[in-house]
Amino acid sequence: MNNLISWNDFEKVEMRVGTIIAVSDFPEARNPAYQLQIDFGPEIGILKSSAQITKRYSKEELQNRQIIAVVNFPKKQIANFMSECLVLGAVGIDNDIVLLNPDFKVENGLRVG
Repeated sequence: MNNLISWNDFEKVEMRVGTIIAVSDFPEARNPAYQLQIDFGPEIGILKSSAQITKRYSKEELQNRQIIAVVNFPKKQIANFMSECLVLGAVGIDNDIVLLNPDFKVENGLRVG
């Protein structure tokens, strides 16, 4: 492993639990993707994200699902959409992504560490 980071570097990454409250198609994206609105609780609020997860998940499966995302990246313009957080997942063969999520329902906004 050549890319070791320090504990201080890791502590800067704010991974939080959120609940997907809205899912819509994103036809303008270069690769098949959804636009997500994710509720991270009262401290952070609702953030938007684009996620290339259409191979494995339907819009209905994503609705009200808890996920884990990085919430302290700078905003990123993706086509005509401004992504405000990065949804985390395990990336398999052919970019097949499995979302990371807590085993049990927890409070939105809890920090992952």
